[in-house]
Amino acid sequence: MDELDPTSVRIGDELPPFVRTTTPETWNRFAAVNDEFVAVHMDDDAGRRAGNPTGAFGMGNLRLSYAMNLLRGWCGEGGEIASIELRLRELNRKGDVLTAVGTVVAVTDIGDALLVEVDLDVRNQHGASTAPGRATVRLDKEGTP
Repeated sequence: MDELDPTSVRIGDELPPFVRTTTPETWNRFAAVNDEFVAVHMDDDAGRRAGNPTGAFGMGNLRLSYAMNLLRGWCGEGGEIASIELRLRELNRKGDVLTAVGTVVAVTDIGDALLVEVDLDVRNQHGASTAPGRATVRLDKEGTP
């Protein structure tokens, strides 16, 4: 992907989506990196006891990482993710195809950089919103933060 030209960013721009299929293997790798071995993410009985009839379910922070990957892939080395927030609304179930999406909703010129507000979501294969949120990305006009 070409490096983002900050001067080309406009309200309404859609970020290229970040897509992943999640499975217990995905969750195990994420848990290993983040020391997040929690029973509801590894064990079907624990997942059912926690209220998910189909068993184990994925981590909320995994969806946060997908949103971060979406933003990093879009802004490249010339951008800095200044803030991000997601609200976890739905569970990430085995085999879900999750797509992180973003739309530019505001661009503010602060002199040597732009502050770009992005509406975010992580949607499942049915199009359901699982983690809506918002981020602010700082784009240096010279291409590097």
